[in-house]
Amino acid sequence: MKVAIIGAGMVGSAAAYALALAGTVSEVVLLDRNGRLASAQAEDIAHATPFHSATTVRAGGYQDLEGAQVIILACGVNQQPGESRLLLLERNTEVFRAVVHRALAVAPDSVLLVASNPVDIMTHITTRLSGLPPQRVIGSGTILDTARFRSLLGRHLGISAQSVHAYVLGEHGDSEVLAWSNALAGSVRINAFADQVGRPLDDALRAAIDDDVRNAAYRIIEGKGSTYYGIGAGLARIVKAIARDQRAVLSVSIVTPDVEGVRDVALSVPRIIGAKGVLGDLFPELSEEEHAALKRSARLLQEKAAGLV
Repeated sequence: MKVAIIGAGMVGSAAAYALALAGTVSEVVLLDRNGRLASAQAEDIAHATPFHSATTVRAGGYQDLEGAQVIILACGVNQQPGESRLLLLERNTEVFRAVVHRALAVAPDSVLLVASNPVDIMTHITTRLSGLPPQRVIGSGTILDTARFRSLLGRHLGISAQSVHAYVLGEHGDSEVLAWSNALAGSVRINAFADQVGRPLDDALRAAIDDDVRNAAYRIIEGKGSTYYGIGAGLARIVKAIARDQRAVLSVSIVTPDVEGVRDVALSVPRIIGAKGVLGDLFPELSEEEHAALKRSARLLQEKAAGLV
């Protein structure tokens, strides 16, 4: 399977690197308006593949998108220290206007995977610009927030994060919702598991985990300018689900007909991902407070996306 990545900056190159090391796909093509950057990133990553996989990594132009099953959109401008994801909207919208039609003219059957922030609104905009069914325009959404949530819970409980089943819903951003009420460790409710292993989750600890998940990106950006390793791995995970038609359940963003009574909004809930993109949505059971928080998140995103395209 061939994957194209438009945008060879830190996020795009991190995704290419993760894909190359995993060996999930046969070919990765990097595109960037700075051709020298794309070539340098591709060459550097290609030198790592002999240690791990047979994936081919190269730079190219739009003509090289032909045959790509997935196109990762990692183009746009970076989030600056102190800048919210939503403030990136106007600048990144103009970038996407110039990219989406050129990409689909060459690879009309591809799944578009949106990585640029603010990712939910950019997913909504990309869906409108492309004219594709929402199931084929997937935003990375809260896949990284969910990984952060699971990592912190696993660390506290002394178990692998892969044994934690918990999701972050709604916006990839300030209004996101940590779904504590249905979080599991193995097959046991998270609070019960915590009590059994002598590591209870009191209100103060839950608040600290919530803060760590919600503000992780801001801390990382303040420390090193941008985030890229985590989301690069998350994008590679989504591609793997598509490439192998895994029917994996991942928290990603697409334009959704109805979320808590809010119509046609792009946000994250657990979704089934396979070769054709999103195959189904899963709406977990939530507490009353979580339902209300998810509705607030959906309304916020709907208001921000209204009238943009």
